[in-house]
Amino acid sequence: MTTVDDRYNNHAFTVPTWGCRAVGSGGWEVHSSRHDLQECRSGTQRRRKVECSDPADLIYTRKPGCERPNSKHFTIAVSLLPYLTIYFCYIYNPQESRKRAKDEKREPLEENQLFVVDLARDLSRVCQRSGVLEQVWNQEDTWPVVLCKAFILEWAFMLESKKKPMQSDGWPEMPELSEQDLNDEEGLQKAKTIILNWTKDLRAQPEQSVWPGEPVAKVLEDLHSAWRWGRMPNLLTAMELVMWTLICQSLEKETIPQQWFIWKQRTQKIGAVRYIPHSIWEWISDSAVEVTLDLDTANPDLLITGNDKRMRCGFQRSDVANYHQRFDGWWCAMGAEGFASGRRYWEVEVGERDWRLGVARESALRKGFKSLNTNTGYLTLRLERGSELKALTVPYTALPPGLIPRRVGVHLDHDHGQLSFYDVDTHAHIYTYNEGFGAEKLYPLFGTVEIVEDLVIRAPVIRSNCLCPVSCIWP
Repeated sequence: MTTVDDRYNNHAFTVPTWGCRAVGSGGWEVHSSRHDLQECRSGTQRRRKVECSDPADLIYTRKPGCERPNSKHFTIAVSLLPYLTIYFCYIYNPQESRKRAKDEKREPLEENQLFVVDLARDLSRVCQRSGVLEQVWNQEDTWPVVLCKAFILEWAFMLESKKKPMQSDGWPEMPELSEQDLNDEEGLQKAKTIILNWTKDLRAQPEQSVWPGEPVAKVLEDLHSAWRWGRMPNLLTAMELVMWTLICQSLEKETIPQQWFIWKQRTQKIGAVRYIPHSIWEWISDSAVEVTLDLDTANPDLLITGNDKRMRCGFQRSDVANYHQRFDGWWCAMGAEGFASGRRYWEVEVGERDWRLGVARESALRKGFKSLNTNTGYLTLRLERGSELKALTVPYTALPPGLIPRRVGVHLDHDHGQLSFYDVDTHAHIYTYNEGFGAEKLYPLFGTVEIVEDLVIRAPVIRSNCLCPVSCIWP
């Protein structure tokens, strides 16, 4: 991000320079001028313009190493102030583009990749507002062969399950695929046959005959935008959502994105969605509650400040009553309020070295150093030594280092039996526990061994109305 410092009004703004691709000597550039519009032309390059109140207000920049895949010529306008408008134009060099296309000549697609391409074309033909899938069937978004095989097997299972009595929530869980499953050619052919039989009925429908509903259409636009800006590696989630919409058209259209998301977290516990669309993120945030630490449960070694929302390890053990609910081993504290139904959401700013977050059952023991895992009534994430992120199942579940967050969103859906963790900064899913909570109260749990940096319970940031003409480009 580039800082734009308005020295006359003492305001600071940011200009997006990430997600941009340099082409030859071109790229993204920001120039400044006083009360006029500056246009730069060079050979066959497209224009780049900036309008502002003073040359000192804008800083030229181009951040290297951040590429936006499959770039085309486009323009984005961002208004920061009435007198400060920045026009970003992608600078396209045809000569460089032809050279790059020659160097990056596409390899012929494998059989399973071609199957996914054809399926995307069929889905896009029938479902309105699903133009995002054009990127799949015109091969701009090409999936790895392994991913295509897994998609085929999983959705064949999904279609077969629709013929059987459904589970209580109406959606079956996907099977866990092994390497043997992915290399079983006979099984793959059977799966393709199941999908082809379904697409025969799909092809019999008129073009653009299925209206997915405005909520789904908005999510698809958001996913398309996120993919274009490099926040998603592929459009798998968009394809899944369209499949979902077409398979179960009887669902209430207003709730399809939320139901799809709940199901996705149930079937893929780790990193289910690399980018959570804004409408779903807002649905999660709508359940935000104010959480404070319960001083009667806090380990005596913890120092709690900031209206009972900040904690770290102190240098002196506090002289407090040894209540039965107080932790005297692990450096933990509970939330003051427990939840026995509904949805709740809270956010926590964590340290870089060691922390623990989640919930504890009301009946869970808190004395000593017994493991705080699912067997003892705790559902938590734990970061150890700054690099080992794990879900404390039995045995524990190691999570990829790339999922380590600095600000964690915790979403408790008591009625659906889910406890989910998200990276607030990237709007990415980290991990979900799928448990039967029953009627027992669950209390937020917080733990740290940091002696310098506080663990802080933060209020969720409410996103203001966006001015972007298309799906929002801001995180």
